[in-house]
Amino acid sequence: MMAQGLGPCDILATADNPCVAAHSTTRALYAKYDGPLYMVTRPLPGADASLNISTLGGFADTSEQETFCTAGDCVIANIFDQSPQGNHLAQRISDGVVHKMVNASKHKISVTGGVEVYGMWFDPGHGYHRDNTSGIALGNDPESIYAVMSGTHFNDRCCFDYGNSENTARNPVATGDYACGAMEAIYFGNAHWFDNTGSGTGPWVGADLESGMYYGGGNQTKINPTNKPLTADFVSLHLKGRTDGFALKGGDATQSTLETMYDGPRPDFRSAPNACHYHGVNGTYQPMRKQGAIILGTGGDNSNGGVGNFYEGFMATGATTAETDDLIQANIISVGYKTLPTSREPPAPSQVVVE
Repeated sequence: MMAQGLGPCDILATADNPCVAAHSTTRALYAKYDGPLYMVTRPLPGADASLNISTLGGFADTSEQETFCTAGDCVIANIFDQSPQGNHLAQRISDGVVHKMVNASKHKISVTGGVEVYGMWFDPGHGYHRDNTSGIALGNDPESIYAVMSGTHFNDRCCFDYGNSENTARNPVATGDYACGAMEAIYFGNAHWFDNTGSGTGPWVGADLESGMYYGGGNQTKINPTNKPLTADFVSLHLKGRTDGFALKGGDATQSTLETMYDGPRPDFRSAPNACHYHGVNGTYQPMRKQGAIILGTGGDNSNGGVGNFYEGFMATGATTAETDDLIQANIISVGYKTLPTSREPPAPSQVVVE
């Protein structure tokens, strides 16, 4: 993003697909957003101290963070929603599982003009979410989800996700609804759930639709040779959930265009034996039964073995056009994401529970 230019959520608003969630630790996703991007928390004897990190020239102003987190033991406690909906993400604590928070100082990168900012480096066990949301797609409503992640930090475990998830406050595991179609989130990695695969060895952009991460649908539910590996340092990912099907797109977030990895009907639920019936709940992938929570770094069912990097993600109402997707990709490229030489890894931060 150019310092004075449009953000992706401005582009989406102009296309009548307004953002209902917008999360980033690197930049403002609206041209006029001047609120906090995220909050860091530092453990202190008997108490915890916190600091909101805001923007300077459109990018995260990390100077205060580096003064505040001198011991390298801060965690990212909240990722603020920049949209008007207020869907802020916090440490995931659900069904008795306490997920860890990301070390705020672990993953420094640079953007346009050599500005240094921090991405989120997820190891197994990390996770964020929000159950009670506003404006997120429910049922079979269409939605469009975008994210920038990394093609060099991934694994084959469940599940490094960002997007629409089942509401665990409403559906705890004991009586839960974890059957097919209860969620719709971007998955990134090289998991082979029930032998599902893209081409090569991955990682691939997929859709976590609950009870399965899919790289295609219809006749390409199990094997989708058109879903190509995305191995760049920074990758652009897109999941478009229509009322009658879905699309997956991906590409290098620093150059070139988004490629369509799949566009067609939803997965054949027969590829998920026994998984579309969970605790007495029957499910299929068409129509969807989305529940409108938001997750980052975990699967909908609390699975948190996945790893990955997260730089920005946003969710919009309705199914976007190809023209809009191309404008979003051009905007992401203009951010100028770059890696920095590996620096000393800070100590593991103390983990605290943040309500």
